[in-house]
Amino acid sequence: MENRNFQMDTQWNIIHYPEKPAGFGVLIIGDERHFVDESKCFWTQNEGKLAFIDQLKEKGYTIFSSNLYGRNWGSEKAVELAQRLYQYVIRSEILNNQIHILAEGMGALVAVKLMEKMEGCIRSVILLNPILSLKHHIEQEKEHKFFYKKLMRELSAAHKMGQRALEGKISSMEDTINLEFDVPVKIIHVLSGGKSYAQSKLYQQIIRTREIHPTYILPEKKPQLGKIFIKFFNSHETVL
Repeated sequence: MENRNFQMDTQWNIIHYPEKPAGFGVLIIGDERHFVDESKCFWTQNEGKLAFIDQLKEKGYTIFSSNLYGRNWGSEKAVELAQRLYQYVIRSEILNNQIHILAEGMGALVAVKLMEKMEGCIRSVILLNPILSLKHHIEQEKEHKFFYKKLMRELSAAHKMGQRALEGKISSMEDTINLEFDVPVKIIHVLSGGKSYAQSKLYQQIIRTREIHPTYILPEKKPQLGKIFIKFFNSHETVL
């Protein structure tokens, strides 16, 4: 069996099985394009990302992912479902109870909350082109009225709040985020255009209490990401 799709709280989830399991799990938390349905998911439909799935499976990783209510923007509901999915997978599969997390874009908002809530259950975290701060992300989008309005609609739906209340909540958020958890973190940023460069500069401004040096790669080097993922995960598997 290559993969298994199942539902939890109306949301589809998927487990990708390696031919020769190594006993380690990887939770993938996707960006705003991510989806999982009854037969497939974004990471298997996208050729580049399918290559990463195949590389991880080749090294024996059991990979799992959830639809997480679509464009969840780090909502508590999505975080709770991710925790439930972890518990389900650990109970149903033969895996070490400390998992790796690979989060992309918006998915980093969920990943950071999981690092806080799942102490002792996370082995390492890779954040790919992460959105670490909702506050800073919204500030960037304000320059583009159409995208800002669309983003605010998505945020209102995800967080179950009216726009005015939501804007108040976001403006009161801290300017920095805390990554001072006992979990190894690697930030990887694929450079593409001015906005991407500006986002990469933000990391140093908004991450407090930890020295993290992001890895920057050019778009043409993206096929090497699978090897980077595996090397980082593997380096944090010596202690079971």
